[in-house]
Amino acid sequence: MTTKHTNSAIPDDGPADELRRAEWQVRTDLAAAYRLVALFGWDDLVFTHLSARVPGPEHHFLINPYGLLFHEITASSLVKVDQNGEVVESGGVSRVNPAGFTIHSAVHMGREDAGSVMHLHAPDGVAVSAHRDGLLPLSQTAMLCLDHLCYHEYEGVALNLGERERLIKDLGNKSMMLLRNHGVLTAGRDVPETFTYLYFLMKACEIQVRALACGPAHLPSEQAIATTAEQSQQLGKASALTWPALKRLLDSKNPGYAV
Repeated sequence: MTTKHTNSAIPDDGPADELRRAEWQVRTDLAAAYRLVALFGWDDLVFTHLSARVPGPEHHFLINPYGLLFHEITASSLVKVDQNGEVVESGGVSRVNPAGFTIHSAVHMGREDAGSVMHLHAPDGVAVSAHRDGLLPLSQTAMLCLDHLCYHEYEGVALNLGERERLIKDLGNKSMMLLRNHGVLTAGRDVPETFTYLYFLMKACEIQVRALACGPAHLPSEQAIATTAEQSQQLGKASALTWPALKRLLDSKNPGYAV
């Protein structure tokens, strides 16, 4: 099924149309997130994936069409799938990365509060996921992440649906995950919050890779780490400021995602 969406084509005549408008907003934000990942250089050809739950009772979610580069993604090109991996609505390319479905369906099914899930193979994130000690408190950015962070052991390319139960158990109620020897994952209430978590986690990993390349690192006091953990509890709310600014940046660098 191929359906093109345009914001102006959505009428205003009832609850069903309210859902369509809400879905269009999610589509627009998710397409923006894909292009921002490309803009920051975190993409990996056509691999890795970002998803968002579609408003409504059906438990459908949106994910990238397998084969498009992230800077090409638009709101209407996103693929809507159900929890069984069946394509409900395609924007032209109906292929979905099987590993992407495994990871994202796990979180969307296991966490009702996870409106969006983002997974990357960016080098700094993979490097820290492979480090024996994982993410270290080497920067303020890292310390803001630590209380939100968990780990999942590598089991191979995520094609085994049985891994979903273990992944969601490891995730628990956290918003950030290092997939050992694999990459990073964040989950949040919506696309803006999830991308904000992703930015902080990726920046923390980047700083750690650079710091350790300089030689022995200085660690802050346990008290400072604990204080920063307490201060990090409102981290997701920063998206109210960061997301509009990020979309302005994207509009100046790579517009056209909201079609």
